[in-house]
Amino acid sequence: MKVLVTGGTGFIGSRLALRCLHDGDAVRVFGQANNTAEEKNQKLLASEGAELIAASVADKSAVGKATDDVDIVFHLAAAQHEANVPDKHFWDVNVEGTRNILEASIVSGVKRFVHGSTIGVYGSAMDGEIDESTPLRPDNIYGVTKRKGEELALSFVDKLPVSVVRISETYGPGDRRLLKLFRAIDKKVFFMIGSGENKHQLIYVEDLVDGLRLSASQENAVGQMFVLAGHEIITTNQMADAIASAVGAERVRFRAPMWPFLMVAIMLEKVCRPFGVQPPLHRRRMDFFRKSFFFSVKRAETLLGFQPMMSFHEGAKKTAKWYREYGLL
Repeated sequence: MKVLVTGGTGFIGSRLALRCLHDGDAVRVFGQANNTAEEKNQKLLASEGAELIAASVADKSAVGKATDDVDIVFHLAAAQHEANVPDKHFWDVNVEGTRNILEASIVSGVKRFVHGSTIGVYGSAMDGEIDESTPLRPDNIYGVTKRKGEELALSFVDKLPVSVVRISETYGPGDRRLLKLFRAIDKKVFFMIGSGENKHQLIYVEDLVDGLRLSASQENAVGQMFVLAGHEIITTNQMADAIASAVGAERVRFRAPMWPFLMVAIMLEKVCRPFGVQPPLHRRRMDFFRKSFFFSVKRAETLLGFQPMMSFHEGAKKTAKWYREYGLL
């Protein structure tokens, strides 16, 4: 098969592209290198035989070229963590960029289209067990625009075989998002904010790649929405303990109250935003310590045969090993 991965220079996209390459697919990676990690992913993918197109999904001409002669599109490109850009940027990338990819895929005769979304669309609705039918209440521009992107993708189902996946917190070799947490615990400078009893349901990146590939191959996935999460529900305390074990550090014992950090985050957002500066602390970062949610993956198990296997304890060991091999820890 010939596969296009948008956002392919990012963490998830690069791991998906590598799996496709190793399985014998021809892979075209569409993405940008906005930081050192993406530059390294770009070089790795090129060395493995991927075709690279450096452009934004907002560029219609580049998108048209990218979808040419492609069988499967995995659309993972998104504006996500940027806190120093206007809201229009999120609309341009997450909504209009998605429209560009969908329309170009129709013209190119793409056989399957998997749209990568996020659990961020649940927003303030994230409380207790969540599934595909849980009402959505996105509470930031990222979540709002990703929800619109989902709706747009599914509206094309009569013209294009589309599936949508909502991706849970993802970690594993190649991830830099949790690197700060691993480093802080390794250096014994991490402390818990709040009780640490809020719940997470992370997914190991290779399990996620399995789910994405199934979404592109199973016939009954077309027109469906799937939540992809790991099989294990853990608290922030358990997560920190597993990482401490993985890096050979002592368990995290010191904790601080939530409210001072939340107030500082709100203040920094208000002060930094007018100047286009990324605040060092913001509310979305605090969600790690305060939001509690877990998922039902029954639909993905039933319709896709999705079976995530990796425990966080073992996954943290593999991730720590990768960090050390690459001199990051």
